Amino acid sequence: MKTEFILNGKPFSADVDPNETLYTLLRKNGIKSIKSGCETSNCGLCTVLLNKKPILSCSFLAVRADGKEIETLEYYKKEAEEFGAFLADRGADQCGFCNPGFIMNVIAMLYELKNPTEDEVKVYL
Repeated sequence: MKTEFILNGKPFSADVDPNETLYTLLRKNGIKSIKSGCETSNCGLCTVLLNKKPILSCSFLAVRADGKEIETLEYYKKEAEEFGAFLADRGADQCGFCNPGFIMNVIAMLYELKNPTEDEVKVYL
């Protein structure tokens, strides 16, 4: 089955199995920022943006991305580096394993919420 979408600002096309997840498709095509931690849609390590909204790629069928726009941390490299440095400068750095998923959710939040309050940020994240 063929699927075509915009991946990190560029056209992407692939033949996929109807049961293949977006996570699997992206990983086998060089997207290394997404990770699989739980394989049950609970941890958020596989978060990508689908039309600027966060989704868990481990439970999203690749064929459903057809005609959509997918963005990964690779697309937001500059923003990720800046935000990662911001966290580290304030002592909030961790091992880095979960940072990509967290950063993708922060980026999505910036698209969805304009001038959020602290409480809105807490609820969103």
